[in-house]
Formats: sequence, structure tokens, C-alpha cells
Amino acid sequence: MSRLKNHYKDVVVPELVKKFGYENPFEVPKIEKIVLNMGAGDAVQDKKLLEAASNELSLIAGQKAVPTKAKNSIAGFKLREDMNIGAKVTLRQSRMLEFLDRFVNIAMPRIRDFRGLSTKWFDGRGNFSMGIKEHIIFPEIDYDRVARIRGMNVVIVTSAKTNEEACELLKGFNMPFTR
Repeated sequence: MSRLKNHYKDVVVPELVKKFGYENPFEVPKIEKIVLNMGAGDAVQDKKLLEAASNELSLIAGQKAVPTKAKNSIAGFKLREDMNIGAKVTLRQSRMLEFLDRFVNIAMPRIRDFRGLSTKWFDGRGNFSMGIKEHIIFPEIDYDRVARIRGMNVVIVTSAKTNEEACELLKGFNMPFTR
């Protein structure tokens, strides 16, 4: 079992039961999946940029990225419906926990001018979304080989019913929230 899975069972679950008074162990919220999304709008002109973004996202996630397609045509951007304009990865179970561990302990401290995560980034149903301006904060990315620095979205989907429960769950995994 991974380090974070043991930490969840031994530390996080008892703290959440104590704080929220869950009676059934299946009531305790858990992280269901993490979705990473990287847009590459400039790939309309050059397909190699989308391929590079997809490869970099695959390196970060440890899993092959899937291309995302445009939903609508926009003439001003020379964009047609169903054109590939980004890449995404959905992580679950052990890969999700490995990514979360690397993200919190290695990548977040490398973010420039980082002052913590805002609790306003919860969606009201216990899911947390944040944007990263530079994907080069991950150690898997070789800075010298990057053609273009891109941003990416990280969405953490939990089984929590409220933002407060989800915030306590993520704090249990050492996510640095500010108040």
C-alpha cells in the first residue's frame, strides 16, 4: 500500500470521524479522482505544439493524456468544431495518490510567490479546482526541452457533501490552505 493510503486510513479517517461524528465508515469522505487539464489553443496553427503539451502532461501524470476537442467553431480564432485544442488526464487510486503526494510535497513549494491555497476554490459540493501558471514546477519536466511554458488546471474530486468536509479532508493530506 502507498504511504498516503496508509496515512488516510490511520490518521485522516479518525480525525474526520472525531470532527464530524460519522457513524458509518463509508460516510467518511475520500478523494475519488484527480483531473489534470492543459489547454493548447495555439495548436490550431501547429499540431506539434499539441503533441508536446500532451507528452508533457503524460510525463507529469504518469499516464497517457487524451486530447480534448473544441465544442464550437470560432472563426476569429480559426477554430473549427472537433479540432484538438488540449489534453487531459484522469487519475484514480494509486496513481492519484502518487500524484497528490508529488504535487503537495515537491511541486507546490516550487510555485513562485506561493502563499497557500484559497478555500474559495471549492465548488460548493466538495470539489477543489486550482490553476497553475507554469507546468515546469513538476520535476518530471526538463526546463531546457520545453518549447513553451503552459498553465494547467488541477481538479480534485471528493465524495464530501460540503466544502468544509472536503477542506478538512485535503488538510489531512497536508494541502496548505490559507484562512
